[in-house]
Amino acid sequence: MHTLKIDGMTCGHCVMHVKEALLAVEGVTAANVDLQTGTATVQGGDAQALIRAVESEGYSAHQA
Repeated sequence: MHTLKIDGMTCGHCVMHVKEALLAVEGVTAANVDLQTGTATVQGGDAQALIRAVESEGYSAHQA
């Protein structure tokens, strides 16, 4: 399981975009994105691929 800190999310639409990007990464079986804490927990996938996916949506991310 990976935990990412995501900066730049301001609303529910942001959460949806980030979650969809994470779920599209190869090997990801589940993703939960929390707006209040600014974190995502992801099962599966490669950490760097997850970060790139989030950044491709215009947010910044790093491992928490």
